Amino acid sequence: MIVLKTTQNQLLAALQSVAGIVERRHTLPVLANVLLRKSGETMQLTTSDLEIQIRTAAELGGDSGNFATTVGARKLIDILRTMPADQTVSLESQGAKLILKGGKSRFTLQTLPAEDFPLVQEAPNFGPAFKVPQKTLKQLLDQVAFAMAVHDIRYYLNGILFVAEGRQLSLVATDGHRLAFTGATLDVEVPKQEVILPRKTVIELQRLLSDATVPEGQETPMIEMQFAGNQAKFSFGHMEFVTKLVEGKFPDYNRVIPKSHKNSVTLGRAPLLASLQRTAILTSEKFKGVRLNFEPGLLRIASNNAEQEEAVDELDIDYGGDSIEIGFNVTYLIDALANMGQDMVKIELQDANSSALVSIPDNEQFKYVVMPMRI
Repeated sequence: MIVLKTTQNQLLAALQSVAGIVERRHTLPVLANVLLRKSGETMQLTTSDLEIQIRTAAELGGDSGNFATTVGARKLIDILRTMPADQTVSLESQGAKLILKGGKSRFTLQTLPAEDFPLVQEAPNFGPAFKVPQKTLKQLLDQVAFAMAVHDIRYYLNGILFVAEGRQLSLVATDGHRLAFTGATLDVEVPKQEVILPRKTVIELQRLLSDATVPEGQETPMIEMQFAGNQAKFSFGHMEFVTKLVEGKFPDYNRVIPKSHKNSVTLGRAPLLASLQRTAILTSEKFKGVRLNFEPGLLRIASNNAEQEEAVDELDIDYGGDSIEIGFNVTYLIDALANMGQDMVKIELQDANSSALVSIPDNEQFKYVVMPMRI
């Protein structure tokens, strides 16, 4: 049976959309595979890591009829990448093997039975579905994802807090040293839902969601979301994405966000980012510390390292508050500024020992809190 017959770029695009969660090495060998399930003319491609399951559907030609098998996802992608984009490729079933043909090339691939593939057991009852533009959700994720913890023992920090209530959608991430908060206003009212999306899910959504600007008159690509007790389901385009949620209590982020810092300055985001990137070159590898000296009319940024090298950079600023010298991990500041698209940024300070609040002027929906460090 000819399982599919299509161009290299069509098959590769379908495979790459689901293969982000596939590990090359796994305790269950079948999880390194993609489940191919053909029904008539439509091919479903499914991958899973037991906690996340991604499925897409595509019309990829071949013989009509029903067929199901699993084959190594990464191996198939690696082979297809070496072929021209417009080349016609086919997959043929031959016993327990799949034959991939393209041009004068032929690859014989081992398969594992479709019935051995462990599909994620979906929750019986998901809450009400609501939709937001894909571009909106992708931008929100990009604004906070960098602040997620990585392999923290406090497992609830290895992800993003996702809060939908009324017409407000809020996303929060923190690793204990910094906190990023962002939000958007929804077109529809939704009942309160508060969940923690795992880090791997967040990274996959960032990869898969479209942030393309839609020409006037065309429909905006949307993403539909539903939540159950311990699962979330996202549907967009031809994709269906089911993920386990992180269980645990996320910290009270409202207590962390400073409310009444007396010193504030608004300055250009790009010049500040460039200055921090320059001074970061001579920070110590281990601590990445920079000193920021705020004085009336001037911001001096300085760093040094164990080799007694030093960098000093100055920016003219419109500032008339207290003279403050405060240290930060420069990576934390660069991450925030690099993930903001605005021209101007506002920094609010209390003293050298209090967290700084970075925000966007005239925008209450984005707040970034970073703890100071002793240098």
